[in-house]
Amino acid sequence: MSNSFVFSSESVGEGHPDKVADLISDSVLDACLAQDKTSRVACETMVKSNMVILAGEITTRAKLNYEAIVRAAIRDIGYVNNDDVFHADTVFINNYLTRQSPDIAQGVDAKKAKGKKTAEQGAGDQGLMFGFASNETRELMPAPVMFAHRLGRELTRIRKSGKVAWLRPDAKSQVSVRYVDGKPTEIVNVVISTQHTADVAHATIEKFLIEHIVKKVLPSRLLTKKTEFLINPTGRFVVGGPQGDSGLTGRKIIVDTYGGWGRHGGGAFSGKDPSKVDRSAAYMGRWVAKNIVAAGLAAQCEIQFAYAIGHPDPVSVFVDTKGTGTVPDAKITRAVMRVFGFKPAEIVAQLNLLRPIYRSTTNYGHFGKAGLPWESTTKAAALRAAL
Repeated sequence: MSNSFVFSSESVGEGHPDKVADLISDSVLDACLAQDKTSRVACETMVKSNMVILAGEITTRAKLNYEAIVRAAIRDIGYVNNDDVFHADTVFINNYLTRQSPDIAQGVDAKKAKGKKTAEQGAGDQGLMFGFASNETRELMPAPVMFAHRLGRELTRIRKSGKVAWLRPDAKSQVSVRYVDGKPTEIVNVVISTQHTADVAHATIEKFLIEHIVKKVLPSRLLTKKTEFLINPTGRFVVGGPQGDSGLTGRKIIVDTYGGWGRHGGGAFSGKDPSKVDRSAAYMGRWVAKNIVAAGLAAQCEIQFAYAIGHPDPVSVFVDTKGTGTVPDAKITRAVMRVFGFKPAEIVAQLNLLRPIYRSTTNYGHFGKAGLPWESTTKAAALRAAL
């Protein structure tokens, strides 16, 4: 008897309020690192109506024009229409950023401090992080979330090309995939909601998105006569973005990772420099899991590690191949510990993280994108050799 189930994942567009906040936070981070790679950044953003609020802690030698950074990020998203309440040129900006707590700083700094047990760089916080990979897509990612991201990316590409005048920045997508015996066999339904101008008919939106977005980017072999298309299912989506809903940094952590398929430790990414292990160690986890799958050691792999604030070594490392491993998980774990270094300073060095690369991570998932250092599979051969 076959094992059949349906799994759904979502993605959101650049103009979604939470992603607006994420991009502003990552833009501030990149601006800091571009001038001072030792910057400590924890930038949180809230957006609502015609307001942007910056808060958090930043210690840097960089000289920044925060207002210019914020407005440039909003302009890049596309909130530049005359009828936008949230507009790049007219939003009010409130800045409540302060310096990093010295108590946290002494734990992270690679030097001795009273009460600190080591002079090494420690983790910027306690917490647990997960990495995941699966061989069911070319990106070695779960199919539902990658399909949802592909829809969002294509929708944004067309909007920014200017060829479809009625498209506006806020959007969401969702894909439900049926699995039979662990393999994706069909797309059961596709949901897309996109903000639009008031003068376009729903039928026009529906036809365009099905023909020029859905059928263009999703695998035709998985689209069937039974696949359901739910396009702007409320019937109208004119009021969107921060005008329609508040946005906060770090509120789309499942979209940012594995769409709910792989587990999540709870820490958000955007606006944080790599001394914060809830970002850097999650990237490390993806790198390790992807190389395990790329090496042919498993069809699916999840890795978890955990840290204590101020302490350099992880307090635990756990590899789980979900029963798909070609060798026992304990052996893979030992190989992983020989090939990779998990101290915060080692993670930063191995992935070359002290660079302004974080704006490119903000939208359509932090994983599954070519060119990011944690997406390389150059350690696959070393893992096989270590076994």
